[in-house]
Amino acid sequence: MQQQTIYQLKNGRLQQQQRQVVEEYPLRLRVNGEHLATLICSPHQLNFLLAGFFRLQGFVDDLNDILSMGICADFGLAEVRIKGALPPRLTPTLTSGCGTGISYNLPKHLLDSRRAARRSYSSESLFLLMRQLQQRAEQYRSHGGIHSAAVGDQNGLLLYAEDIGRHNTLDRIAGEAWFKELDLWDKMLVTSGRVSTEMVAKAARLGIGLIASRTSPTDRAIALCAQAGITLVGYLRAGSLEVFSHPQQLQVSGQPQRIRGVSGVILAGGESRRMGSDKSLLPIDGARFIDHVYSRLAELFDEVLIVTNSPELYREINCRKVPDLYYAQGALAGVHSGLKHANNDRIFVAGCDMPFVSGEIVRHICSFAETADAVIPHSRSGLEPLHALYGKACLTAMEEVLDTGRRRIVAFFPKVRVREIPAAELLPIDSRELSFRNINTPEDYYTLRGADKSELLPVSSSSLNHRLK
Repeated sequence: MQQQTIYQLKNGRLQQQQRQVVEEYPLRLRVNGEHLATLICSPHQLNFLLAGFFRLQGFVDDLNDILSMGICADFGLAEVRIKGALPPRLTPTLTSGCGTGISYNLPKHLLDSRRAARRSYSSESLFLLMRQLQQRAEQYRSHGGIHSAAVGDQNGLLLYAEDIGRHNTLDRIAGEAWFKELDLWDKMLVTSGRVSTEMVAKAARLGIGLIASRTSPTDRAIALCAQAGITLVGYLRAGSLEVFSHPQQLQVSGQPQRIRGVSGVILAGGESRRMGSDKSLLPIDGARFIDHVYSRLAELFDEVLIVTNSPELYREINCRKVPDLYYAQGALAGVHSGLKHANNDRIFVAGCDMPFVSGEIVRHICSFAETADAVIPHSRSGLEPLHALYGKACLTAMEEVLDTGRRRIVAFFPKVRVREIPAAELLPIDSRELSFRNINTPEDYYTLRGADKSELLPVSSSSLNHRLK
């Protein structure tokens, strides 16, 4: 910290004052005798910063690969020797953080390897970690202009760092974790600054599964988190937050546990002949039909899939999109594809034109999962096979039916164990049977738009705002 004379506007006059300001420290970095980069950073614990920098750029695989590290603070020079040579043809890019730090593009396979991870975090632990970050960031609060970050788990803060560059805070954390032999896999990262693609790429290399900030992420950071399987949270403040990717990995405190062993499947491959346009894209209550269906299923299941032959229509929704394996053979082909692609042994199916999904109804249907291969509810209008539960034991029977060209879902029922839930059993939960209401014609839609949506759309079981735009 340095004292600096400043001029502050008070009572219409510029008044001279002294205050502390953050020191901007250029550190020239020579590796194996060759100049590599100049890092703009804060002049403390530079060994952590450099170790983390080499680790996250992929220049070394182990702390022992750094043979020597000499730092001359007076001249702003770091001489480092590492095992082997630096990768050829490095392409430097200016970072989006404070200062002009230099980094290098990270290999895509490091991100892809994270997508299959199953993670779960609680909002309570996330709020606790952000509070602990704020308590530690006295320097940030007292004079501003410096970034802070922390890594923690469900028990709270593990590592803390601050720097004038937000990207440098993560380098410092990575380096300190290495020195302390602390594994950061599946940990949470909270930061005071904006989340950029560089922050996401570095977090992915460390195996971090959740990134949260008090401010907003960039659009490309959102896309990168979706690719890497990372939950991205923005505007994390005093009990409120917004989730930009993988909301199913965040368990909101007070929200019931997600249904285990079942994947949610949205059927979006219908031809919409009676409607005359794609029903999934119809707007209601500020979002599309399919957004409402996805938002509810993401609260109920760890995995949600969309069965569609036009995945580009739903690129904003952060879940897998899978095609029909039996092309253009109706809803049965969609159920079959969802069941075939799901990671769980059972799926709950909902049509994209059924925006009033009730969590209580879904949980009731899924409670019979162990008793049958298919659990099909009744409404007062009859069977509801597009709001039902199916197990992988149904696949062979489905394929036998589809191979003969038959398209009715009920055609395979005689070949499997089916449990039917009578309408009378569900009416106490959903007396208006909104769960089974689908929109097939323009008249249906116009009637819906004229109705009181507060009475139609189910109230979310959490205060979580799923950002779908």
